[in-house]
Amino acid sequence: MKLRFSPTSPYVRKVVVTAAETGLSDRIELVLTNTRDPNSDLHVDNPLGKVPALITDDGVRLVDSPVICEYLDGLREGPRLVPPAGEARWQALRLQALADGILDAAVLRMLEGRRPDGERSQAFADKQRGKIVATLDVLESEAPGFGDALTIGAVTVGCALGYLDFRFSDDDWRQGRPALAEWYEGFAKRPSMTASVPREIA
Repeated sequence: MKLRFSPTSPYVRKVVVTAAETGLSDRIELVLTNTRDPNSDLHVDNPLGKVPALITDDGVRLVDSPVICEYLDGLREGPRLVPPAGEARWQALRLQALADGILDAAVLRMLEGRRPDGERSQAFADKQRGKIVATLDVLESEAPGFGDALTIGAVTVGCALGYLDFRFSDDDWRQGRPALAEWYEGFAKRPSMTASVPREIA
């Protein structure tokens, strides 16, 4: 398998963490991809021009991190990151959706901040920040129940919080959220997380 990736993408990090947790890392070739390069052939693997994009051993091209993560999860035996059915499945997918929402808002906020002077909308950036804050508060109320469960929801929350540290460290999301901060402190120590900390390309 091949994975089109960028080391700064939190969506890619979800896939990389999932691959590590499912024991599939050695089966995946990482293909460094610059989504802003007009000469890139990324569109061949994902017409949306985004990473991650996974090319399976059968040549199938999969896009969007939830799809790719569930595909990888289905390749192994044993407990699933994405429970197959019932309440556990919906809870994991709900948590993933909330954390993906944080990522969507954070990426939009980051991109807005990179627009040229005179083209930026502070109101738009503030709206995205408000979405992040509101969702973090929900996660804080639920964090005492996270426990040690390893699901796609936990993976996505971990990657979302790590991305906030990476792009918006001055916001200090931990302030006033002790339960979420304590959970993340433990989760961030997993080998799959320490090996995938986002970094800028030199």
